[in-house]
This record gives sequence, structure tokens and C-alpha cells, in this order.
Amino acid sequence: MKRFLLLFFSTLSVTWAQKPTPTQHLQPSVFAVTMVMIHDVVNPPAAARFYSYCLMGAQEFVAGQDRKIPSPTLMAKDFKKPDLSSVKSYDYAMAATYCILETGRLILPSGYMLEEDEKKLVDAWKQEGKSQVMINEAITAAQIMAKHVIAYSTTDQYGKLSTRLRYRPIKGDGYWYPTPPGYMEAIEPHWKTIRPFMLDTCSQFTPKRPVTFSRDSTSDFYKIAYEVYQEGKDLSPEHRAIASYWDCNPFAINTSGHMMIGFKKISPGGHWMNITSIATSKAKVSFNRSVLILATTAMTLHDSFISCWDEKYRSNRIRPETYIQQRIDKTWQPLLQTPPFPEYTSGHSVVSSAVAEVLTFFMGDNFAFTDNTEVIFDLPTRNFKSFRQAAEEAAVSRLYGGIHYRDSIEYGQEQGRNIGNYVVARVKKAGYK
Repeated sequence: MKRFLLLFFSTLSVTWAQKPTPTQHLQPSVFAVTMVMIHDVVNPPAAARFYSYCLMGAQEFVAGQDRKIPSPTLMAKDFKKPDLSSVKSYDYAMAATYCILETGRLILPSGYMLEEDEKKLVDAWKQEGKSQVMINEAITAAQIMAKHVIAYSTTDQYGKLSTRLRYRPIKGDGYWYPTPPGYMEAIEPHWKTIRPFMLDTCSQFTPKRPVTFSRDSTSDFYKIAYEVYQEGKDLSPEHRAIASYWDCNPFAINTSGHMMIGFKKISPGGHWMNITSIATSKAKVSFNRSVLILATTAMTLHDSFISCWDEKYRSNRIRPETYIQQRIDKTWQPLLQTPPFPEYTSGHSVVSSAVAEVLTFFMGDNFAFTDNTEVIFDLPTRNFKSFRQAAEEAAVSRLYGGIHYRDSIEYGQEQGRNIGNYVVARVKKAGYK
């Protein structure tokens, strides 16, 4: 992993024989934020929130210079333009890039780690010939914007989550209960109270009702559980590879005797943010459009998690691991570690399907790309013919991994597509063509 990170950053360094461009600093800045979130073991919904705020200021800087880029004031609820009148002049692209790191520094638990990335960015600018005055002006503007975004973030109810009643699993058959090996408490049971950026309410896109729980071996519920059980017993090498590739569990626990070892990984949102960077880089998208696409992807992830988590704690459905061990085979175990929250709907199915619609709108259908996101976790690259194909694979990976039933995946995909199409409509309404 360390060898890959060194290679990754070396490939992003500037070739001074070529004319430096603002875009070459964009992907490393977003990736730096990702690495801090991996370090902090940020859970999936919270990660999407952090990405959104880190990109919001950058989008506002770009929108102020490019009429083709809609301002986040036209997309995000209650967001207002900052007062930058104290800064006489600044390079908006420099300010936007620095703002990503600065916002991350202020909002992430270990945000101080981004100070080193800020220094590296400044050093790169100096090597490109940027004057100290120019650098100072960009930093000042970025700091003002970052503080403005942080002030806005404090109004989204996130700060009140810790004051809410502690979640207790519902007793009775059919309901979610903590699973081994960690038996961790439910993650973000009150996430539906967080303010969406673009959705009207957390329940705007409530999915279809799940298959009714039943202990009867002839029931539809038993059948969908048995499908997960059978798939897990007869996993093909390809299905095993797909499940592992899209695992995206920020903190997985492996046991060895009486010892538990934790492994940090990227979140589902982090995976799709990196795919977005890969796609915009491959297509050589301009700096301005790249910022918009990254920011919109982040807000789509954020709102998708709110919608999904609203349903998870409404239906509160039992995980396959629990049901199968109780009713089918007490020795069965899923390939992937069951995450600590209710089953319905599948989070990866919802967010992947939503983002795929948004990226298809921006980049076009049948946009082929090679995804190298999981290489840092010693997994090979995967090739996709389109964003929708990647989303389809991410969704079905949850069945292969043994952590979701089929209806949770398919209805989650429909839920996500509805959210994605709604976001596209909002972007168009904001003036993007």
C-alpha cells in the first residue's frame, strides 16, 4: 500500500517541461481529504457530508468566474454567497483548490493532517512561478470561503446527533440486531435529521416496501434469504472478486484467537469520488467543470445516504447473517463483514445508482474507464464500459458478499436512480446546460 501511495503522488507531480494547469492539483487535493477520512475511520454517511462541504467553496469560486457553472447557492438549501470584498484580487482556481484542503482541515476530526498538503500545494505553486503575493491572496480568499462554508455546515443538525437518545435495537423477530465479530452499535440511527442539500425531505424517495418477514420455509422472505445463503456457499472466483472489490467497509475486523485486528478501508462515497476524479482526468475535463462534477457527486452521495438511512431505520430489517444462522445454517458466514446498521435498503445500491445517473449526465453514457481505487488495498483494477455498469456491479456485490437480500438491492437501485434523476433536474434548473 505504501509503495502505491508513493507511486500515486509521484504520478501527480508536475512535469515542468509542460505548462502547469490548475486541474493537476485538483485530484490530489480531493485524494488528500480521502486519506484523512480513511485515517479517521469516518462512517459512510458522514464521509459524504465532509466531501460535500470540502467541495462547496471550490464550486462557489468557480461559479463566480464562469457563468456556465451554477453556484451552490442555486443547488444547496440556504447556502448564501460569502463576503469576499476584503480580498482585492485573487486567482480563483488557486483559491478553489486551497479551499478544498482548508475546509477539510477545519471540518475533519484529524484535519490538521492536511496542513502538510497545504504546504505541498504552496511549494508546487512556487515552482510554477506563482508570486508570493498571488499565493497569499489566494490563501486569504480560500480561508474566508472555508470559514463561510463551515459556518453553514453548523446549521445542518449534525452537531445535535450526539445529544439524541442512544439507539437501542428493537426486540422481536425480523428486526436488525448487532452482528459479529464486533457486535458494534448501530451507525448514525438519527441521520435522517441531517439537512439534505437538494432533496426536499429525507423521505422524498421512499422505496417500495420490502418482502415481508417470515420464518416459514415456504415464504418469499425465506427464499430471498436462501438465495444469499446458496450464493455464499457456491461463490465463483469472479463473484468473490466483485464482492471484495466493492466492500468499501471503512473499518473491518478480523479475528485471530482472542485478538481482534481492525482494517481501515475507503468508504462507498470515497470510492465514487475517486471514480469521478478518474473520469474527469481521462476526459481532460476543464478545471471549472471538474469542480462542478466533483461537488455535485459529493452532494448526491450526501442526499442519497440521508434517503437510504431514513429507510434503514424505518424498516429496521434483519441482516442475512442473523436470519440464515437462526433458520437455515448456524455455521454459515458471509464473505464480507456485515456492517452495523439495518439491512433495507442497500446503501451501496442507492448511492452508486444515484451517482451513476449524475455522472452519465455530465460525462455521457458508455463512458469507459479503468477504476484503480482499490489498488491501495492490494486489489487489481477493474474495467467498466459505463458508470451504470459499475453501479450495477457495486449493487449486486452486496448479494455476493452475503450482506443484502435481492429486494434490498433492486429496490435500492430504483431509489438511487430516482434521486440521481432528481439531482440532474436540479442542476439543469440551476442553469447548467
